Amino acid sequence: MNPFSLESKTILVTGASSGIGKATAFLCAEMGAKVVAVGRNEWRLEDTLAALPGDGHVRVVLDLTDETAVDAAVSSLPLLDGIANCAGIADMNPFQFVDRQEIDKVFLTNFLSPVMLVNKLLKARKLQKGSSIVFVSSVDGPKVVHAGNSVYSASKSALTGMARNMAIDLVGKKIRVNCVLPGTTDTDMIRTANVTEEMLQETAKALPMKRFARPDEIANAIAFLLSDASSYMTGTELVVDGGSSIV
Repeated sequence: MNPFSLESKTILVTGASSGIGKATAFLCAEMGAKVVAVGRNEWRLEDTLAALPGDGHVRVVLDLTDETAVDAAVSSLPLLDGIANCAGIADMNPFQFVDRQEIDKVFLTNFLSPVMLVNKLLKARKLQKGSSIVFVSSVDGPKVVHAGNSVYSASKSALTGMARNMAIDLVGKKIRVNCVLPGTTDTDMIRTANVTEEMLQETAKALPMKRFARPDEIANAIAFLLSDASSYMTGTELVVDGGSSIV
């Protein structure tokens, strides 16, 4: 047996229409899983589904911030062996310009939505014994801080803290909970209105590996935590940042 395989597993991946989520959905399918691909954009999600190797995959067009829609979707989902919570948003704004609306938006997407999705799946008994839950957090907040990134960092710190406590609460059910903490990853999410390409290039040059992570490199870590190869890991924070948090 190959403990890294995802054969016979059904994995739900949020944020599957782009970036880390899309790379994770593809890798899980390539490793033998049936993928439940969740995302807000129907057309981009359809592109993801069409690209997945294997068969038996399904797409669920869903806004995870809409609790009523989430309730309806959860009831129709198959039994799951794993969840990769990849959906999230970035936010760059100096703290003195932050307002309550911005905080609510970022926390709703990055913290409350993934946490409540897992909560609802557990209550609906959609997670099988031996399941693995993975949250995509960030080194920003749990490990390092950057100017103008307070709200995003706070949301990821909250997510990591919740996951660690969740791991203890669910260990008796033989469900594992872990976090992947990426460094800056080359996705559309880092290209916001107030960040130029020149700024990104200068930031990348300052990193130990002189580049940002690729989405597939983060997906590799997520797939590892979803697989039986990580069967004795729960409550962990797997840092994938090219060494940026140790310099």
